[in-house]
Formats: sequence, structure tokens, C-alpha cells
Amino acid sequence: MEDNQQTKLVNERRRFLEVAGKFGFGTAVLAGVGGYLWSDSAVAQTAADEERKEKTARVRMNFATEYKVEDYVKYPVMQAKWKENLETLSKNQIFCKLFPAGQLGVGAALAQKIQAGTVHGGAVSLSNFSPYAPAVDLINIPYWCGDNQRYANLVTSKTWNDEITPRVVEKGYQPLFYYTVDPRVIASRKGFKLIKTPADMQGVKMRVPPSKLLQTFYRLTGANPTVVAWGETSTAIKQGVADALDPAIAALATFGFVDILSHVSYIRSVPDAQLFSANAAWYKVLPDDLRKVFDDASTKTQIDTFAQIAPARTESMRLMRAGGCQFYNPSAAEMKQWVDVCGEQRKEYDEFKLQFAGSMDKFEAMKKAANTKGPITVPEFTL
Repeated sequence: MEDNQQTKLVNERRRFLEVAGKFGFGTAVLAGVGGYLWSDSAVAQTAADEERKEKTARVRMNFATEYKVEDYVKYPVMQAKWKENLETLSKNQIFCKLFPAGQLGVGAALAQKIQAGTVHGGAVSLSNFSPYAPAVDLINIPYWCGDNQRYANLVTSKTWNDEITPRVVEKGYQPLFYYTVDPRVIASRKGFKLIKTPADMQGVKMRVPPSKLLQTFYRLTGANPTVVAWGETSTAIKQGVADALDPAIAALATFGFVDILSHVSYIRSVPDAQLFSANAAWYKVLPDDLRKVFDDASTKTQIDTFAQIAPARTESMRLMRAGGCQFYNPSAAEMKQWVDVCGEQRKEYDEFKLQFAGSMDKFEAMKKAANTKGPITVPEFTL
């Protein structure tokens, strides 16, 4: 069965490259997602439609991500849905050309290209985005907006959009919409212990991105934060350079960790937060009617994305269980220990609250917004 599946994947990849070579990468992507990759007539029609739309559109947007389009099944980045919503709502006055799978850069490099305007827009995690627009790093203070509902409340609130969005725009970005993949977890390598409470973190070599905030968080638990570039993290885990890492479950399943982890503890400390954004200067000169379309497409795609979190998580967990990983949901008493030891109330975070929120009062207003139900409902999840 496994050999048959591998043969199928090889054949699909070969066909994808064949279609991309003949009709272009964008057509191959749409055919793959649409399920008609093997239909010559459907592929040819798609290529013709794409060419026509691009020629007649008033505005063309190049939109880049580091994710494959089909990854949305296990990682809720809805780039094909964004293209569909944008083109449909504009009645094809806007043409969105997708550049998935890191074609135009990944992580911080892509964020920099969006800021410079060499790419019109893209999807970037807030951790990679924060060096260029530091205010968004506010969400990396633990245990105030880590779960999906509170994060959704926060990023759709007037408080967030009044206080944070203008500061992001000043840095050269126009936020389209914020979303999350899921809360961050603690995932341990094969042969390493299950982590249930902060006491289990003593001496753990914890892989972190270059974020002072997250390093502070893990030092409070007694761990040793180890900065490792994302592209090198899988190797670091395999070699024991790092004992654990903290992305969302969907990220673990998507980026090469399926068969190298023993346990995932669902501590839901911080949102694995993401942003669709455009270059602010490019967005600003769009005609008023088309800016309105961007706003409407953003709202619709944000709703679509939050709805995809649960199906993506289910598929990710299935893949990881097949790779031998076990999942653990801390009890209420164990969760209280996490909050007590390293929650947002710790004075060690005060400098970050002042830096990113502007004042302690403004941070409290953000916290109130996170705890006030917004327009999006995210179903509760327990393992």
C-alpha cells in the first residue's frame, strides 16, 4: 500500500511539472487544487482563462507564500481561496498571480520583499514579520491571547486596529487579515520525555526563533532557549542539538517533523499567528473601489481560514500519529502551573508590554479586547 502511494505521488509530481512546463506554474497549481491535473482539456481551459483574466484586469497582484497551495489540507493558509475571493468579488478587475512554495522567498526574507514592494503581498508568520513591524510581537507574550477564540477576538477588534494597524502601516505593510494556525505546543524529539508542566522544562534545549520575548518565556520555565533557523530545525531535533520545539501541530505535520517527534503537549501558550499583508504604498494608490474589494476579500478569506483550522489540525494529527507521535492535553491544574510560572502577569514582560502596546493601560485594553467575543467563532478544541 505504501509503495502504491509513493508511486502515485511520483506520478502526480511528474504530471505537475509537465503541466507547469507547458502551461505555467499557476495553471498547474490551480489544476492540482481543483483535481483536474490529468485532464488535458480542463488544464488547457484553465490556462486560457488565466491568460484572459490577466490581460483584462485593471490591477495585477503578485502574491507569495512559502507554502504549497495543497498544504491547506493540513496547514490553513488559504492562498487559492484568497485568489478566488479577490477575483470573484472584483469581477475579475483584479488578477492575483500566486507564487507558492517559497518561489519568491520564505520567512523574514519574504517579509522584507513585501516591505520593499518587490512583491505586492504575501503570507508571513508574525514571528518572521515582527523584526520589520515590532508592534505585532505583542501576541508572543504568553497566556493572554494564545487560544484561537481570544486571538480571533483580538485581531478583529477596534482596539487592535486602532492601536496596532497604524504602526504596521508605518513600517510599509498593509495588513489584509490576521489568522492563526493554532496555538503553539511543546513537541519533544524521539527518545525524549513528555513535557506536562513547567517543572519538566528544566534544562530542556528549547528551539526558538530569534525572539527575545519567546526566549524570556522559556527561561522562566527553566529551559535553555536555543536559537535555530527554521530551515535547520528538523536537523537540530534529529541530532539532539535541540530537545523540543514549539510550533502549532499543523506546522509540525507540514514541515518535516512527522516521524522525528515522540510527544506533543498542547500547552496553548501563544498563537502560531500569521498575516496576509500587502505593500502599503502599492495598496494606497489602488482605486477606491478596488481597495474596498481587497477589504471585502480579506474579511471573507479570514472567515474561511479560521474555519479550516479544525480540519487541518485533524489531518495533521492523523499524519503525526501514523509517524509514532503521541498527544497530551494538560489538566486544568497543570495549565494553571504554566500560567503561574510564565504567564503574562510576570513582571519580566512589562518591558515588552510598554514597547509593543505603548503603555500598561493600552495592554490592558488589548487584553479586554481578546476576552470580548468578536465576529468570528472558533470551535473549542480538546485532544
